[in-house]
Amino acid sequence: MNRSNFVPQIPYGTKDLLPREAKQKRIVEGALAELFSCWGYDEVVTPTFEYMETMTLGTGNAIHEHVFKFFDKNNRTLALRPDMTTPIARVAATRFKERPLPLRLFYLTNVFRHEQAQAGRQCEFYQAGIELLGAPGPAADAEIIAIAVEAMLEAGLTNFQIGLGQVAFINGIMAESGLNLLEQQKVKYAMVNRDLVGLGEILAESGLSQPAQELLRQIPLLHGREDMLKEAYHLVNNATSRAALDNLADIYKLLKDYGVEQYVNFDLGIIRDLDYYTGMVFEGYTPGLGFPLCGGGRYDTMLESFGVANPATGFALGIERILLALERQGIGVSVQGKDVYIAWAEEKLTDAIKAAKDYRKAGRRAELALEASSKGAAQAAAKEQGYEELIYIE
Repeated sequence: MNRSNFVPQIPYGTKDLLPREAKQKRIVEGALAELFSCWGYDEVVTPTFEYMETMTLGTGNAIHEHVFKFFDKNNRTLALRPDMTTPIARVAATRFKERPLPLRLFYLTNVFRHEQAQAGRQCEFYQAGIELLGAPGPAADAEIIAIAVEAMLEAGLTNFQIGLGQVAFINGIMAESGLNLLEQQKVKYAMVNRDLVGLGEILAESGLSQPAQELLRQIPLLHGREDMLKEAYHLVNNATSRAALDNLADIYKLLKDYGVEQYVNFDLGIIRDLDYYTGMVFEGYTPGLGFPLCGGGRYDTMLESFGVANPATGFALGIERILLALERQGIGVSVQGKDVYIAWAEEKLTDAIKAAKDYRKAGRRAELALEASSKGAAQAAAKEQGYEELIYIE
């Protein structure tokens, strides 16, 4: 390789965060950490990589195609974490086994997933999220959704909507449809991707009766307010689907108590792309972004995989997606400017160091020049670097 022609590149699906972007990210993360703490959640930090069998124990083999894998010196397969739900389930089942329930945990971290990279969708990305473990029922789910709404408001967004669904609604219809497991997976995959054409083709080849096909075709279109929920109730006869709709109604009633119902619509076509969800699921959208800002739901069986049978619910929020949405909506994240540039004449470095210490103790952001300069040169340097004030020691 000719080193003179070598241009170092970063891996596909990654990006550098330059100073302003890094500051904006840190500001949003700080605000979210404070919000989660105010709701009684404690932060946890887990390893960047886990044993592959741990990841599949929580999510099943479907996660394989999204995972970055490598080997340790004992030839065991390791995986960069593709999400945080499984690692937190592991922590809860092993490190917090004796802690009283419910357990409220939050995280701010990077995760890694093979993706088709585009704006707001990278192979390495940053998430903030919470997990509420050991709490069944609508009260826990409503708390999770209410925090998701508050998180987006705290980040600076005002124009967004939560789509709220329930996987048991679809599962009840599937169970009585007569579709085999492979056909059910194909139908769910088409729904996850909002592929209405593909869904129609799958159903046309399924051999189902026309009324059964029509009901499954309607599911991705079932979204709206409470009146839609009532209409959906009359479309199904099985107890599982009707219980799912009752569950959504109970959650929505509590969201009204939280005062966030204006941000929530029902969307019975939401089933998410991970198989561990067992109850309510939701996604948050904002204009100008073709993918969710956040998403989550109830996953009552995952902890059982780790030997501790506990219900659980939670959500994750994409930090870069929040920043991209703010940018596209013309909403700035207030970044503190550079305060003071301290320059000095010959033989005045000691005095300049003392001045810099005094400014920093007073809470000012002070950068100290490392070489003596004229006052004119110092003024030019301070202006070029964006400092609000020049202190020249002479």
